[in-house]
Amino acid sequence: MKTAESITYIANWLKDYSDNSNTKGFVVGISGGIDSAVTSTLCALTGKEVLCLLMPIHQHQLEFDRSKEHADWLTSTFPNVEVCTANLSDTFDCISKQIPADLQSDLTMANARARLRMTSLYTYAGAKSLLVAGTGNKVEDFGVGFFTKYGDGGVDLSPIADLMKSEVFAIAKEMGIVNSIQNAAPTDGLWADGRSDEDQLGATYNELEWAMKAYAKDTENIYTDRKKEVFDIFSRLHKANRHKMDAIPVCKIPSSLKPSFS
Repeated sequence: MKTAESITYIANWLKDYSDNSNTKGFVVGISGGIDSAVTSTLCALTGKEVLCLLMPIHQHQLEFDRSKEHADWLTSTFPNVEVCTANLSDTFDCISKQIPADLQSDLTMANARARLRMTSLYTYAGAKSLLVAGTGNKVEDFGVGFFTKYGDGGVDLSPIADLMKSEVFAIAKEMGIVNSIQNAAPTDGLWADGRSDEDQLGATYNELEWAMKAYAKDTENIYTDRKKEVFDIFSRLHKANRHKMDAIPVCKIPSSLKPSFS
């Protein structure tokens, strides 16, 4: 990938999209991870208004510290960037109290956090005439479906969704993203214990990138040992999460059941 040229291309694409939609710029949720750091910086490069929103929900302190460090770097580098913090911990606790305990699990409540953040992003976006910029990469959005439907998957546009994770890291290095984020294990910021994406997925992003390419070639039966294990992880997640990646199914009513108009 031509990294510098790709950065310019994405920034121009973002600016054109905003211009054509008559919006002032972008709002981005900052988690302390590489994807949101790269996305927010690409948005800042457009020269348009950028609001970075920090939304801790009992967030691990190291993750929040990284998000704050990135936000400080952005505002010191780009005069068009504004940073706000909306601590949603009390709001999340209030919602949790209204849901029966036997319906709550780590996963369902992590998804609830993501959807609460999406609601907040759109509140700010609507008030300020901004677009919600998604932070998902290609492996997450089109490979294993590692996002929350109507949570971090609820966005207006996706500037890095055609980039593999390795390409996101390359862009981060080119743009000078703070080292603490470049060196941190990728995480979605939804867990108080700070668990990484690899902890949840069972494979590294480099492994999943390989599996995504292998899956497209339908070469399942030639792998053994770790490659077979990773291929199976990718295959299982890809199939289980198709409902996130495909268009919402619509029940098409046969014309014979509808009134005719003449």
